[in-house]
Amino acid sequence: MTSTPGTAPGTPPGGQSRLRRRAGTAAVAALLLAGIPVGAAVSADAGTPKTATGPRGQKLTVSATTGLDPAQQKVRVQGEGYGLTTGIYVALCKDNGDNRVPSPCLGGADMSGGSKTSQWIVPPGDPYEGDLAQAFGPGGTFDVEIEIAQKGDGLDCAEVACSVVTRADHRAAGDRTQDVRIPVAFAGQDPGDGGGEGVDVPAGTVSYRSAADFTTAGKPLDLLLHPDSKMLYVGADNLPDTADVDERGLHVLNPENGASESWISQAPGSTGALRASAAARIAGPLPGDGVVYNYPLRGVGSAKSGDEAATGVWLAGSTITDIAPGTTPDTVLVAQGATLSEIERATGTATRSLTLPGGTQFAADTERKALWYTDFTAGKLHRVDLASFTVSGSFDLPGGPGGMAGFTETDPATGAVWVGVGRSVLVFDAAGTLVKTLLGKDLARDAAFDTASGRAYVVWQDGGDLSDPANDNNGTLTVYGTEDFAVAAQDLSLPGNHSQAGAASLAVEPGGATVFVTSPAEGKITKLVRQVSPLVTRAPADLTAKEGEEVALTAEAEGTPEPTVRWQVSTDGAQTWKDVEGATEPALTFTARTAQDGYRYRAEFRNDVGTTRTAALTLTVTAATGGDTGGDVGGNSDASNSGVSTGSDGSTGDDGGAQSSGGSTTGDSDSTGGSGSTGTSGGSTGTSDGSGATVGGGVAGGTGTAATSGGGSLAATGATVMSVTLAAAGIVGAGVLVHRRARRRTEGAL
Repeated sequence: MTSTPGTAPGTPPGGQSRLRRRAGTAAVAALLLAGIPVGAAVSADAGTPKTATGPRGQKLTVSATTGLDPAQQKVRVQGEGYGLTTGIYVALCKDNGDNRVPSPCLGGADMSGGSKTSQWIVPPGDPYEGDLAQAFGPGGTFDVEIEIAQKGDGLDCAEVACSVVTRADHRAAGDRTQDVRIPVAFAGQDPGDGGGEGVDVPAGTVSYRSAADFTTAGKPLDLLLHPDSKMLYVGADNLPDTADVDERGLHVLNPENGASESWISQAPGSTGALRASAAARIAGPLPGDGVVYNYPLRGVGSAKSGDEAATGVWLAGSTITDIAPGTTPDTVLVAQGATLSEIERATGTATRSLTLPGGTQFAADTERKALWYTDFTAGKLHRVDLASFTVSGSFDLPGGPGGMAGFTETDPATGAVWVGVGRSVLVFDAAGTLVKTLLGKDLARDAAFDTASGRAYVVWQDGGDLSDPANDNNGTLTVYGTEDFAVAAQDLSLPGNHSQAGAASLAVEPGGATVFVTSPAEGKITKLVRQVSPLVTRAPADLTAKEGEEVALTAEAEGTPEPTVRWQVSTDGAQTWKDVEGATEPALTFTARTAQDGYRYRAEFRNDVGTTRTAALTLTVTAATGGDTGGDVGGNSDASNSGVSTGSDGSTGDDGGAQSSGGSTTGDSDSTGGSGSTGTSGGSTGTSDGSGATVGGGVAGGTGTAATSGGGSLAATGATVMSVTLAAAGIVGAGVLVHRRARRRTEGAL
């Protein structure tokens, strides 16, 4: 028996047997740490050790943090300064950001005491101390190994930001004071890569939103976005709600705003006389502009924007049940129940015909000279060879006869045929093999394909019968990859789109930026636009700079709408963050100061869809020494930008003479230090704008030491973070530039 996530098992009574204690720990498994198989561990020499501090001064160190083996990596995790009243878990978890529980995690309740996927550390004397948990050492210390992998138990660190963390155990699940996080990256991931950390939705999440409703085309039955004229053609019937207007016919709309460009309401009937006629199905586009379409009951017409009436022919036989472009520009394929014919559009003469055992609906793949004919009643899918006009194969529809008719469409890129049956979509490859079944909560009604992006769009309609618990009157739009059938966008609810008044249809703009969906019951066409949460395309990594050097951090992201950026800084090891005032450009430049050593920086990108942050980088600032520093830093201090003011103008130092930063804005100018001599600048101590910084002078080529840093807008206020040095090639490759010495730069450290 396991507890519900977030529900702590009861405290075990004293004197329990080990077996009882292990059984109690089984209930702890609900802490969302699920175990993974343990294989051969690799050595922990990948990457660089990192240290972070917690909100109560805890210090956490991980032996390896980058280039980890995705299959399995053993890392050493050490801690000190943890309280002796709260137990913690040590594990690899999804990093959900500040003050949010790290979860889900790899690892679990160790029922044998042999697994090291996660570790449980408890105060000395805790009832769980022993085989299942180890006790803190003196001063709240611990030293453990855990074996982590990039993927497992629903967590994929290639898709989300992951960190090795400590967090309070199940008995204090809401306690965030024990959260200390150190980001890690597996082989193939560079620090800051992977698209960044999505805060509310994963980085690069694709979704669609309603941008407009068009109600200018009566009761919409079918759609086509013309590839040449870019006009939106709508086959429509009359909408009973507008009794004063009969909207039947072919409507041509401006796809930007839904304005009516043209309305062709009449077409030739059985006698050749023009009459008001609905446009039931659109077969395909005409060159330049216009479409071929079917109008009830047996009409085949064509029209373009600006025409007063359609031209067309009236066929003999039964009602047309489907229509598609023919094998030549002058022909059209027509289904009249189980009879398939190719006819001449100008005369209505059938050039060839074929009668199948049954069926009403088809989809043509003229590139592969194939046509797929669906018999929903018999549960069969027939393949017709368009070259010979004969049946070349028959295939069973899973579920057997009597499935609710939905749609039959072919993917022009792959030749696959997609068949909507009831609440499922069956995907057959070009050879007729069933390769995928997609399940939905509503009725599958239409599909459209975007070959530019390799996406398939499916509209599902609610049944509309509220006496059925499965119905809620809301339809759904789904998007899939046509190669792997993976979900390619968040599902979008279509309120009010149900099938009681007709089937919905789709049209997709090439590239998928815009999608049009009809709702016959509501008499509208909804324009949907694609939006993408920010995805980081360039991110800075850890870097080292000398005191007084100019540092440039660069981050970029893509998204729709275009995201904005702001830079943030943490002075306490990424436990808390604050915005850098005025830093809203992709590049952040400033002059490095020793007070910034250990600061962490990140860029946060936002748009209407979500927020994504780059991985945090650590800035290491080393003191300037020797001739490198002579005359480099000077000028007036700026306490609003720095917790440490700069030295006076013109300070210089010769070979081996260390230039120290003065603690005030006044002092001697033109101070010099000879080789190996002692140099001072600006006095040994001083204050600037309430910063309270005090810096001593350099001695015998040494460096000044900052005694305190109490002011400045972003002065150090928390515990220090261990500095990390990164190779120059890695810095430049990750989008970080450290360049020219700031010889006259007056801005202080951020």
